[in-house]
Amino acid sequence: MPADLILTGGVVRTADRSRPVAEAIAIEGGLIAAVGDASEVLALRGPDTEVRELDGNAVYPGFVDVHNHHAIAGVTDLFELSFGVSLGLDEILDRVRAHAATLPEGAWITGGCWAATLMDELNSSAVRARLDEASGGRPVSLSDDSHHNRWANSRALELAGISKDTIPDEGVTLLDPADGEPSGVLLEAAGIPVAKAHASEGGLTADQHRQASRRGIEMLSSFGVTAFQDAAVSLQIMEAVASLDNAGELNAWVVSSITVNDDIFGYDPVGEPLVARGEEFRTTHHRPDFVKIFLDGVPPARTSLFLEPYAPDDAHGAHYHGTTTMDFDELYGWMRAVAERGLGAKVHCTGDGTARLLIDVVERLRDEGFTDQTFQIAHGQFLADDDIPRMVRLGVIADISPFLWFPGVIPQALADALGAERAEHSQPNRTLTDAGVLVAGGSDWPVSESPNPFEGMQGLVTRADPFGRAPGALWPEQALTSEEALEVFTINAARAMGLGDQTGSLEPGKSADFVVVDRDFVAGPADEIVSTRVRETWFAGRRVFAEE
Repeated sequence: MPADLILTGGVVRTADRSRPVAEAIAIEGGLIAAVGDASEVLALRGPDTEVRELDGNAVYPGFVDVHNHHAIAGVTDLFELSFGVSLGLDEILDRVRAHAATLPEGAWITGGCWAATLMDELNSSAVRARLDEASGGRPVSLSDDSHHNRWANSRALELAGISKDTIPDEGVTLLDPADGEPSGVLLEAAGIPVAKAHASEGGLTADQHRQASRRGIEMLSSFGVTAFQDAAVSLQIMEAVASLDNAGELNAWVVSSITVNDDIFGYDPVGEPLVARGEEFRTTHHRPDFVKIFLDGVPPARTSLFLEPYAPDDAHGAHYHGTTTMDFDELYGWMRAVAERGLGAKVHCTGDGTARLLIDVVERLRDEGFTDQTFQIAHGQFLADDDIPRMVRLGVIADISPFLWFPGVIPQALADALGAERAEHSQPNRTLTDAGVLVAGGSDWPVSESPNPFEGMQGLVTRADPFGRAPGALWPEQALTSEEALEVFTINAARAMGLGDQTGSLEPGKSADFVVVDRDFVAGPADEIVSTRVRETWFAGRRVFAEE
């Protein structure tokens, strides 16, 4: 069959090790028809074929993001107050005040995100009173940079039923040391009552959930992302994604991680009632193939488990190792149950002790014959040296988010909790890659401020902040090459999600998911990767983004 489209006259990076670079690519019927030398690809030209010269641009596979929260990002962009982690308290209050002025009386103010390094400053009834004033008495719930913790004002605490005498059983409710009252800083599951109070007053409609998913995917398309795994979905998110695909409006492959336990979002239902419904929402491009288990929290809040203790502090002493949300038996029970359904598991593990617990459970499951299921360690920035060979042997995948660990606010918060030496030795990506672990790249957007894969790839190569906002490099011996970084955000991530046969590389027969970029960044300077511009994004042979 003649090709619908041929792109030629530039570099074509394939992420296919059998032929990493080509001169031209042909598309037919939404699939890749040929990749190779210009002469052989142009042989597919017919009378109606569009032939385009790249004119100095390059073609790359569509980027694949193994870990994001696209719908939450869409909600934030469309319906919430959004601000960056660089803001101090006064600036945040100014943003709240300005946003409140646009809202009716009693309307909720939600959004984020504030830097974890502000936690001590926010832990005060006096500061909560300032938030009350800025909001004009409206209920406020603002997430931190991990999206695991909340800062709520007095009205939100009242609606959630949280007071000095009614502290949530789960999570940690910080109290002002001066008066013993809840300061409004709520760690992990302590924030769930606030989320549920917000939802009970209306939350989002089905159409708004659909708008949010569409908007999240629009933003991903602008950065060249054509496939992603949403790292924790609700019933409403799966409904929205399936609805978009059924209407022919889903412009990316979406793999959903169905939420098993929820200490963050306030989803309802979660666990078995939600997992049981996943298949209802399977469509051509939506794959509800994973569950999400939150096995720990985040190190800055000391809600992750470590093999060695945290740095001493007044609240925890000198020998505190943290904790997990499940013990071995509970985790094993869940993972065996989902494996029997044929589902994979993405397990949130930010401490090396948590990662070891997961690896121990996977070892038992592999020994019991569950050899085909996919298990991902989400984040895994801290891993014990002797657990890395076990990951190789057991086929445990490393889902990494380089956006979160190059020098900046979050690494500083890690250093405060763990000590500088341990915090600096995180994300052992060179060691993982050389050992043979499948390393897959994710943004964790909107925990990261952007899903731009060029930021992640440059971070993998330079181990430094791509924008120079913070000095230095983090454990530079763990750097990857540009070619390896490209694989991390294309074919590796696709394989980690179970889409390696459909997308992630430019090979005949695969979905025509590709990006046209303004340079061959793999061949250029590593510190200029982030300057790469996406000219066009194509999904299934359709152009879904074009630079204005």
